[in-house]
Amino acid sequence: MPKPTNRPFTFDVVILGSGAAGLAAAIDLPAHLSVAILSKNAVGGSTPWAQGGIAAVVESTDSLEEHVQDTMIAGAGLCDEAAVRHTVNAGEDSIQWLLEQGTHFDESDGKFHLTREGGHSHRRVLHAADATGAEIHRALLAQAHSRSNLRFFDQRVAVDLIVDRSLARDQRRIQGVYAFHLGKNQVQTFAAKAVILATGGASKVYFYTSNPAGASGDGIAMAYRAGCRVANMEFNQFHPTCLHHPDAKSFLISEALRGEGGRLTLPDGEPFMHRHDSRGELAPRDVVARAIDFEMKRLGAQHLYLDISHKPAGFIRKHFPTIAVKCAEHGIDITREPIPVVPAAHYTCGGVMVDRNGATDIAGLYAAGEVSYTGLHGANRMASNSLLECIVWGRAAAHDIGRASLPAINLGAIKPWDDSQVKDSDEDVVVSHNWDEARRFMWDYVGIVRTDKRLLRALHRVNLLQSEIDEFYSNYHVTGNLLELRNLVQVAELMVRCALQRKESRGLHYSLDYPENTGAGAPTIIDPAA
Repeated sequence: MPKPTNRPFTFDVVILGSGAAGLAAAIDLPAHLSVAILSKNAVGGSTPWAQGGIAAVVESTDSLEEHVQDTMIAGAGLCDEAAVRHTVNAGEDSIQWLLEQGTHFDESDGKFHLTREGGHSHRRVLHAADATGAEIHRALLAQAHSRSNLRFFDQRVAVDLIVDRSLARDQRRIQGVYAFHLGKNQVQTFAAKAVILATGGASKVYFYTSNPAGASGDGIAMAYRAGCRVANMEFNQFHPTCLHHPDAKSFLISEALRGEGGRLTLPDGEPFMHRHDSRGELAPRDVVARAIDFEMKRLGAQHLYLDISHKPAGFIRKHFPTIAVKCAEHGIDITREPIPVVPAAHYTCGGVMVDRNGATDIAGLYAAGEVSYTGLHGANRMASNSLLECIVWGRAAAHDIGRASLPAINLGAIKPWDDSQVKDSDEDVVVSHNWDEARRFMWDYVGIVRTDKRLLRALHRVNLLQSEIDEFYSNYHVTGNLLELRNLVQVAELMVRCALQRKESRGLHYSLDYPENTGAGAPTIIDPAA
């Protein structure tokens, strides 16, 4: 028997990720269950970065049906209508639940101040200025810290899910997770009766992204390796407007700014969106991102501009304080001049396939938030539906676990982590080089506009990197960077394979080889058992 690195931690439930989905699940789990919340840091993943808001029907002038139809249209015919209706119908209840947890949304004249974003036919986006995600995370984190059954473990990067892979998929059950402690440089074992993946998306696979550094697709990669199906990985949303400045990496310029009258312009100040879509600046994100990409390539420009300086300065500072301050730090006064912007990878619309309870193909394993494929987003995510999805599916997973009869943990069936046959690496430059190479070829070959030739080039490079990474992983002690690279390249492979399967252009997947939308409404599924 190999010598264990450490004694296992044992919990009823382990949650990977401390963003909106993970915290919503943790708060709604029954108090008698012991819960571990693992995260890379205490920041909460992408949730605190979310500026715009959370979409829900809370006004009588709006309707659930219109929210459903707006979402279906934005999803370009690939949304699961039942999933859309389930999410939209839970909108008002989710807002009430967030208020009960202590979340504060902006108000005007005693009512919620609602803004409008691309794809929405009404103002239905609740917000806290331009820092809605940070406010939701603040409230949920405070609630979670007040629960005596919840315990936080930060500085953990998940290595792999623990399942008996000798069994057929329908006989497998989650047993826990191996996690690497960044501070101790040690792999730890967390045994559990149920695991919830709330690890976020995979936009770090691209060279330009609005996401935090940890968005490396860990949950998607681990679930796939454990035997779960993934779907629609070709649909990665590129946010049209990230701040273009050498010292401002990953800073998003919220779509709400366009919702309040911001205009996209060429370097000479000429508006251009009307030439690409009748909805102008309020067209869905895929349309706007392609329009900006087209104009940049046509002009050979490094960036274009987003201008709201025609609005009163007081209005701008009140509604967009975070953006105003961040831009000012880089010498840009948004009340007087336009903001230089460029598209960047923003949201992973595909992910681990789940049912209406957030359950995956592996018994006891759940997924919620950006890591999952619920059917809500289809071929393109409509703005501000993502935070709503986090709350709805995070709570659904918690309720399903609460109803279940959880089996006892069999520690004897869990193999201890064995690193007795590996050594420390003296060539970490290999990892950093492969990180850079993967993100650059994904940006060049699997970006906003694609061809089969580019995709095949990307797949060839993915295969080469995977062989190098597997060799490195097998012979050296793991590190945080190596683990994220391993997951990132696995997700890159899934993205490319899904993109090669889709012989059409739809939503976020635009191919010069297949420019037409065929009208076929099926998701692209990759099954590791196939």
